[in-house]
Amino acid sequence: MSSRRSWKHQEFVAHGSKVTCAALGKKSGRVLATGGEDMKVNMWSVDKPNCIMSLSGHQTPIACVRFGPNEDLVVAGSQSGSLKVWDLNQAKIVRTLTGHKAAVKSLDFFPYGEYLASAAVDSLVKLWDLRRKGCIMTYQGHSGPVNSLKFSPDARWLVSASDDTTVRLWDLSAGKELRQFSGHYGPVNQIEYHPSEYLLASGSNDRTVNFWDLEKFALVSASEAATAQVRAILFHPDGEVLFSATQDYLHVFSWEPSRTHDTLVVGWGKVADIAISQDELLGISYQQGSVQVHVVDLKQVAPFGVPPPPTRGNASNVAAVSPEPQRPIRRPPTGTRRNFVRSASTATKLKEETEGEAPSADEEGNDITNRADIRSPEEYRQVFQQPVKP
Repeated sequence: MSSRRSWKHQEFVAHGSKVTCAALGKKSGRVLATGGEDMKVNMWSVDKPNCIMSLSGHQTPIACVRFGPNEDLVVAGSQSGSLKVWDLNQAKIVRTLTGHKAAVKSLDFFPYGEYLASAAVDSLVKLWDLRRKGCIMTYQGHSGPVNSLKFSPDARWLVSASDDTTVRLWDLSAGKELRQFSGHYGPVNQIEYHPSEYLLASGSNDRTVNFWDLEKFALVSASEAATAQVRAILFHPDGEVLFSATQDYLHVFSWEPSRTHDTLVVGWGKVADIAISQDELLGISYQQGSVQVHVVDLKQVAPFGVPPPPTRGNASNVAAVSPEPQRPIRRPPTGTRRNFVRSASTATKLKEETEGEAPSADEEGNDITNRADIRSPEEYRQVFQQPVKP
């Protein structure tokens, strides 16, 4: 068995100008979208060296990109604040949305129904109805750029995190702020819901991850401080641990009690996004026009497996702290926290206040400036035209 815990899987030139953002599809962990100063969104498959499809239409550099939950849609936000949504299966643009007055920082698709949320440097959080082709709600409260937002798994809430050091929870049915969480001492960069429990994690420039109980609206615990700001966080699908990515490092945390299970030197630089594909964690980073994909073998990361002893050949992949041996994670007694109940009925209860942004001329995909240039037809058919599994 290989003793490597992590390695650089691939590196490629993604754009003819600087790469400005990148995101992995969270369903498979094997598709990748990049945005650039060239105002294009390029689509890739992990393991493949060639661009599958290039999406054009924005008039300013791309600032943010995100896949839909089934990886059949992708949305990109620009430096000027506009949003464009593409149907990857049909290879065409389906919506252009305008309303933000500054660069878009974060995007998320509603779990049920055709809604989209966006957050921007203008400190606003907006909710969009993709059928009505406009903004139906603007949430105001943050006093600085909003860096991250996420719909809850049960589609009842929207949470946002800002440079103002706060995390805010918005009630979608009431259309107002439900709770504000204060506990970080620097800008909050990332937020992530637990896959099943009423638990929220937030990662900050203060180098810590805070864990919040969404039933009691209270701080559960905070991780020990890392060596650099938290750039990406992700719960393991089984909900047992959280992965926190900082510059060149991956940390593995649990929260009850607070514990660091493992810390790896990965060497991925300023990581932009992480995702899990089977027993591997993938991380992407970019510099100038190039993108790197790094892989971590979770079978050799505590608490899932026993890391190999350090050797001269794998010195760059050994733990930065002494990892614990493989053992069961001690969790609080069953029933101490509620679980999210996933139901599509929530989609009919969103409070809407249509704000009257006029639909754009290219919303039906008939504007020649909005193009989907398929670079690799065979890979396009394999990756984006496969039937979506239920």
